[in-house]
Formats: sequence, C-alpha cells, structure tokens
Amino acid sequence: MPVGPTTRRRQLGVELRRLRERAGLTLEEAGARVGISKATLSRYETKEGTVKWPAVDALCREYGAADEERAALVELAKGAKIQGWWRSLADSIPESMNLMLTLEDEVVREDHYACMYVPGLLQTRHYAEAVHRASEMRCDEDEVQHMVDIRMKRQELLHRDEPPHIWAVIDEAVIRRRVGGRETMREQLRHLLDLVALPHITLQVLPFATGAHAAAVGSFVILGGPTPELDVVYADLLGGGLFMEKPKELERYKLAFDYLRAQALDLPASAEFIQRVHEEH
Repeated sequence: MPVGPTTRRRQLGVELRRLRERAGLTLEEAGARVGISKATLSRYETKEGTVKWPAVDALCREYGAADEERAALVELAKGAKIQGWWRSLADSIPESMNLMLTLEDEVVREDHYACMYVPGLLQTRHYAEAVHRASEMRCDEDEVQHMVDIRMKRQELLHRDEPPHIWAVIDEAVIRRRVGGRETMREQLRHLLDLVALPHITLQVLPFATGAHAAAVGSFVILGGPTPELDVVYADLLGGGLFMEKPKELERYKLAFDYLRAQALDLPASAEFIQRVHEEH
C-alpha cells in the first residue's frame, strides 16, 4: 500500500524526535541551533500542523543524520500535505470524521470492536441511512444522505488492489438489533455474509453467553499504520469520537482486542450464527 501524506507526516515527527534524542539535544537547544522556536519544533515532533522542508534539512544536519536519512526526511516533509477525495467536503463533515477519513485512507489494517451498530465500512446503504436518522435527530434528509454518501465512498478502500485487512469483532446485540426494519436488517446480514468471503475481511461474533468481557465500555477501532508507532485508536463518543495514540493507550486497546478475539466465536461459527439470525428475520 502506498504511503499517504498523513502517514508521511506522522513518520516525519517520529524520526525527528528519534534523531534529536540520539543527538542528546533538548527541544530548546535544537530549535535555537536552526532558528525555530521550541514550540514549533515540538509541533514538528508531535505531528501537528505543516512542516517546512528547509527546517527539516537544517535539523537533520544539526542532528548528525546520514545523508541518506536527511534526504529521506526532506522527501517526507515535501510530501506531508493533507490531501484526499474528502478535502472538498471538509467544511461539511464533523472534525473527528475528517481526521478519520484522513487516517483511514492510509491504513494497512483496521481492528474493530462494535457493540451497537455494524462498523461503518461494513454497512449497507439502507442500514447506514437508518443509523444516521436515529443518531442525528436534528439533521434533515439532505444532510442524512450527504453523510451516507461519504460512508459509501469510504467503503471503496475495501476494493483497492491492496486493501487493508479489516478484522471486526461484533457483539451479538449488533446482529440482533433490528435497525431500519426487517428487510433492511436482512439485507445487512446478507451483506456481512458476502463480505466474509473476501480474504481481507475477518468477522467474529461475540455472543451474549460470553458474559463480561474486555471492552464493556464501548465500540472502538484500531487504525493500523505501516509501523506500530503510527497506530491510532478511535473510540466512539456521543456526538463525535476520541483519537488516542499514546503507547499505554494503544497497548490497552490492543490487549482488549486480543481478548475479544479469543472470547468470540471462531470464523465458521460466527458465519453460521449470522446465517441463523438472517433466517429468523
């Protein structure tokens, strides 16, 4: 999968911090040597905002980076600009969704735990419409359709030449909750059964019989980057979401997902479960 602009920007921040620490310099010392403020350099390293490639070149020289390292980071800086099909829609979508689209465009894998609704990437249009109408009470129909159009567009990443691996653990409540009526739910369950035939989609059902489990606090998704330090967790909140990337946060959610996979039904049993519920509708 090609590395996109946001991933390049995040890689750049990680590498600049690594080189500075290797050189034994503080943020203030390094910034003073190249004529930028401590706050600006901190933003460079924490992956916030844009960067100027001449400053990156100067920093690499002060850090004693090899010519190959310096050239590679300068190229990262030159390519670290936010781009994507959704950018023309940025003013009309929530900020958290804007960031999700940016990150998701470049992931190599996504690990989902869903306790309320089918993950957005796996939803049918009718199901997505019903979810938006229920959760966005003050939106008119045009706004609902606009958001659903974006969700359908997101799903194109499932059909790329090199799609990310989607692993979803779905609570039994999601499978049994009738969203949008009988026919909508039948269509959605059939869609899930079709998706699990794809080699890059793994789906497990977490049955009620499991009892207490590792993620009773709510749905989340781990967005996997090309390297572990570029992973991000997104947790659902009412009216938006929370992004987390600190090592301890990532470790906690990754461990929870491992436990969920172990507690859930295996792949054949999960497909049989969904088929059984589908036949009940």
